[in-house]
Amino acid sequence: MHPNVLVLLAAYNGENWLKEQVKSIYSQEEVEVTLAISVDLSSDNTSSLVDTLKDSYPTLYKLPNQGVLGSAAKNFFHLLREVELQPFDYIALSDQDDVWHATKLKNAIVMISQHHTHAYSSNVTAFWQDGKQILIDKAQAQTNHDFMFESAGPGCTFVLSKTLAVELQSYLRNNVLQTQEIFLHDWFIYAFARSKGYQWYIDSYPSMMYRQHANNVIGANRGLKPMIARLIKLGQGWYRQQILLIAAAVGYENHWPINSFVRLNLFDRFKLALHAHQFRRRLRDQVAFALYVLFLAKK
Repeated sequence: MHPNVLVLLAAYNGENWLKEQVKSIYSQEEVEVTLAISVDLSSDNTSSLVDTLKDSYPTLYKLPNQGVLGSAAKNFFHLLREVELQPFDYIALSDQDDVWHATKLKNAIVMISQHHTHAYSSNVTAFWQDGKQILIDKAQAQTNHDFMFESAGPGCTFVLSKTLAVELQSYLRNNVLQTQEIFLHDWFIYAFARSKGYQWYIDSYPSMMYRQHANNVIGANRGLKPMIARLIKLGQGWYRQQILLIAAAVGYENHWPINSFVRLNLFDRFKLALHAHQFRRRLRDQVAFALYVLFLAKK
């Protein structure tokens, strides 16, 4: 008997890529796949394409139209609230525009079992239309507080045990308002899991091809243009706002790093900068975090 895996896919204006991604999902080895797709109100033919794909894949179904959801995070939260999770062994998340390696889900399940965890994420290989490819490495050692300040990697690599996913679903159903302004569903899911004591495995093996294009919500953050865009968002207080929202949602608002972010006086800034190694996994990100709290963060 192969494991039953439910894949949740959030779609929006994805007709250019969705067919290839769905094919890679249904090409997974040694698992039984069910695919649930939620289509945010789109200006292209994404919705009708999903209807067409249902003819080729009997275990693919589309959630009823909900009008404008407005973001990838809200779309994924909608999927996690609405789809019945109990019949499945594992729940995976998928973007609309990537290409999965055929062993992605099988390998994730093996790693969850071998490392006795309830969740899995991995590195990815970012690729561009011109043929360029770059490894996106997120597999550095986890720290005591990293989940309060960053995700475990791209959410499109996440695979969750049913136990974790059902508890997450219950929370999302009962706390709709508390998650309305959270922009990064992957970071929130990682924070939720770690705050509840679930172990998480981050795999150095790149499990999928991570497509880069002009419409990426986040993307690989390579090049001058995305770097400038992120610096602007940091300066406007977006990152600090997300830290405080996610911490409050998972019950970490009274921990000292969050209290320091609330006050953000001169002493707090230096204390946060000195402890940057506890908040981000990668050395480069630790340095960037220290510079951010010293010079860019606004109360």
